[in-house]
Amino acid sequence: MNDEILKYWIALKSIKGIGHVSFPALVDRFGSPAAVFGASVSDLQQTEGISRQIAEAIVHFRGWDNVKAELELIRKNDVTIVTYEDELYPGQLLNIYDRPPYIYVRGNLSREDINLAIVGSRAASTYGKYTTERISRDLALQGVTVVSGMARGIDSSAHRGAITAHGRTVAILGSGLDVIYPPENKKLFADIVENGAVVSEFPLGTPPRSTNFPARNRIISGISYGVVIVEAGEKSGSLITARLALEQGREVFAVPGSIDSAGSRGTNKLIKQGAKLIENTEDILEEILPQIEQRKPLKGFSAPGTLNAASPPMEKLNAAEQKLYDLVSQKRMHIDDLISVTGFSSADILSALTTMELKGIVRQHPGKFFSAERTN
Repeated sequence: MNDEILKYWIALKSIKGIGHVSFPALVDRFGSPAAVFGASVSDLQQTEGISRQIAEAIVHFRGWDNVKAELELIRKNDVTIVTYEDELYPGQLLNIYDRPPYIYVRGNLSREDINLAIVGSRAASTYGKYTTERISRDLALQGVTVVSGMARGIDSSAHRGAITAHGRTVAILGSGLDVIYPPENKKLFADIVENGAVVSEFPLGTPPRSTNFPARNRIISGISYGVVIVEAGEKSGSLITARLALEQGREVFAVPGSIDSAGSRGTNKLIKQGAKLIENTEDILEEILPQIEQRKPLKGFSAPGTLNAASPPMEKLNAAEQKLYDLVSQKRMHIDDLISVTGFSSADILSALTTMELKGIVRQHPGKFFSAERTN
């Protein structure tokens, strides 16, 4: 879309009072945003949700210099605007009543994406981060695109798990795409752009105000087939995402946590209220696959417990990892036996095995048994 057309989209969205519902109503009535600016006050008022005050703001719009400045920022920051009329606009997002009229994108969106959101506490525990990365990695290996909000804690772990598996991931921000928040996620931001897309409905330069995040959350759930909640307190913003997901007709999943952990009270409450308790990716896929198969099968989908042909290549192992890999390649081994045979400390072995599992090199089985996930 060229700048001459795009400027009318930006201008129309900038007018106060035009909501997510009345925006498409105007475009549908007059044929294009450009035609909206050529309409009279009386004609504009015949559109549902458009008051005389809003109609006059459209007719007497004088903010073209601001629109021009935003277009220059968009070019400078390598950002693309995708409107709801564009074929790249996410299909699931089209189905929510308050969809944004357009989104700002860095990276690459794909209408082929099978999106699943994973969100949770910013103050995540080690268990929560590990579980999130494992679930995210396994979903990415099955061809699922992992969606999250790039916040600290669970969100960041969700993106990293997908990237580790060389899969796709999409981040939805509560700020402009030129305002990376949290700032320590600058490298993660770049990695997401390389392995998917970073998306926002907010203009460039928008700071991460607290009021932006509930709106951001409706896009996280709206773009996805379902939402997985990992660790959430009783007043967590992730519970807002879960509520929005239910309102949008999406599946809601929750990872159970300790009854003694404040960070698990929200997820455990969701389970009591009917969210599906999940222990592995099969629990998720069996719920969303019927929806996906109505559209198309999962790209590269393999049966539960089997490896996907799109699995990442074997990565170079350090000496400790290689020794452990050689042992579990021969047979499934318990962690106590690995400690006994190698002489490594339990902490060192757990650290190495966790790293290898996240890379998809080893697989953990019930009872702390491990086996090789693939061969060299």
